[in-house]
Amino acid sequence: MTDPIRVLLVDDQSLIRIGFRLVLEAEPDIVIVGEAGDGAEAIAQTATLHPDVVLMDVRMPGIDGIAATEQIVRQHPQVRVLVLTTFDLDEYAFGAIRAGASGFLLKDAQRQELVAAVRAVHRGDGALAPRATRALLDHLATQPADAVPGAAGATASDPLTDLTDRERDVFRAIAQGLSNSEIAAGFFLSESTVKTHVGRVLAKLGARDRVHIVILAYQWGLADPA
Repeated sequence: MTDPIRVLLVDDQSLIRIGFRLVLEAEPDIVIVGEAGDGAEAIAQTATLHPDVVLMDVRMPGIDGIAATEQIVRQHPQVRVLVLTTFDLDEYAFGAIRAGASGFLLKDAQRQELVAAVRAVHRGDGALAPRATRALLDHLATQPADAVPGAAGATASDPLTDLTDRERDVFRAIAQGLSNSEIAAGFFLSESTVKTHVGRVLAKLGARDRVHIVILAYQWGLADPA
């Protein structure tokens, strides 16, 4: 039996934390290891409790979710941060993604969306709400190149030079927001084979996760604006 996903809840409103706790603790593979009401407490509790996933509000007094995300990801690269926001066009949430968050979810998401997002970021897939994905890409289009995170090979004339043809296909599929199962169906591959390709793409590009791939693809002009 695999270990449960350890989640730290971070929100300055206790009722919000209670709601998320009730939803997530009902799942057999998720356990809430702690709660924090601001960024400073989130940073301290991450160091003490070693969560797998931090469910992070971004608009908080004191140290906000952006600064907390940046510090947590830098100090604990194995920890995944899933950002929660009230608005899909939220500069704070975009800032948290740039700071290293692996997912962006709206607070009005359905129960199963929240649970699926926690599981997705835990396994390294990343998660973006459908509305937020379009908003994020539109936002990136207005940013200078150095405003989004780079990766190995970003300055090369062909940033995908180290990828095989199949890995290039997988890269573009990830950039389109396709899941492993959708990629597998599209290329007539098994999901385990796709997972292997995804891992190699991430490693070769020095990318943190699938969300980072989306950002890089847009930065390098390799994402389909449609």
